[in-house]
Amino acid sequence: MTLRVAQARYKDWDRCDLTYVELDAGTAVAGVTTQSLCPSPEVEWCRDAIPLGSARALVVNAGNANAFTGHRGRAAVEAIAAKVANHLGCLPSDVLVSSTGVIGVPLPIDKAEAGLEAAFVAEPCGWEAAATTIGTTDTYAKGAHASAMIGDTRVNLVGIIKGSGMIAPDMATMLGYIFTDAAIDPALLQQMLSAANKRTFSCITVDSDTSTSDTVLAFATGKAGNAPMTSMDDAGADAFHAALSDICRQLAHLVVRDGEGATKFVEISVEGAVSDESAHRIGLSIANSPLVKTALAGEDANWGRVVMAIGKAGEPADRDRLSIRFGATQVATGGLAVEGYDEAPVAAHLKGQDIEIGVDLGLGEGRATVWTCDLTHGYIAINADYRS
Repeated sequence: MTLRVAQARYKDWDRCDLTYVELDAGTAVAGVTTQSLCPSPEVEWCRDAIPLGSARALVVNAGNANAFTGHRGRAAVEAIAAKVANHLGCLPSDVLVSSTGVIGVPLPIDKAEAGLEAAFVAEPCGWEAAATTIGTTDTYAKGAHASAMIGDTRVNLVGIIKGSGMIAPDMATMLGYIFTDAAIDPALLQQMLSAANKRTFSCITVDSDTSTSDTVLAFATGKAGNAPMTSMDDAGADAFHAALSDICRQLAHLVVRDGEGATKFVEISVEGAVSDESAHRIGLSIANSPLVKTALAGEDANWGRVVMAIGKAGEPADRDRLSIRFGATQVATGGLAVEGYDEAPVAAHLKGQDIEIGVDLGLGEGRATVWTCDLTHGYIAINADYRS
């Protein structure tokens, strides 16, 4: 596997904006994509390619989402896949393509092809360069590593991701790519990735907006030499699944920490719900509330806004059984503020960068954890000027 970056000059900037990853023959692929009903042609291309189970290359374009661009957008994706396929001597369907940036502007085929020509002959680069190149409004390169033992063989996983705004995935998040040297059947890799996604990428939100381009892909080269895994009953499958979930969680948290304008990383734990799904929806109702998020930005211990967000979630809740805590401090229980409640420790907790909010609905065994960030003036400044 080889990583290269190049300048396609999709925008008027002096930086690399095309990432090209050449994968070993026999690489397995799995993926999850956006649930948006207005997906980009890249997402549609990946949806068709992923079930085939094999990949030889990945191309990521930054600065242009190529979404909502009709036949011209589809033609650009087909041209990219065809050019790489011709270069590698593989099928176009073995080439996975992603794009990120402004919606509604067709990706210029001439720039994409020129960028690919430059990438084909560029010097191989490292993970940090690739992680930087796939970014747009990201303020730093995002990457993570995990490993697992499969029998006597250690396998490694490396992931890179981009994302800072338009983050409220219903499947995955932004653009994320995980690479492993493990030998694993693509169907099993898909099963594991889908399960990991449900507990990680689908549990984060920055601004409640689900992108047209959200994609997470996992590639397994098989170069580690382990006995190939084909089912969860195989030796080492549980360990590999745990490592995959771990790297997905690391990457998801990095996106939230780099949320546009964010100054706080917020973990919201909900328990006592009628089901895990109900707990998840209540958690997201809190996490997506502008009033909750602005209170956190202002370090205001206004727990009443959490009550509001629970009540509007459309899920079973009983005011008189509800308990809420900020950090380790219980602030409300049984439909009332805790008697003698001292706001000082809560105020101190909110001055930190990592915030915890706990909710117990007192109704059942359902539980979920979601992660978000605060909402500041910085978010407005970034998005008001995004296209300028």
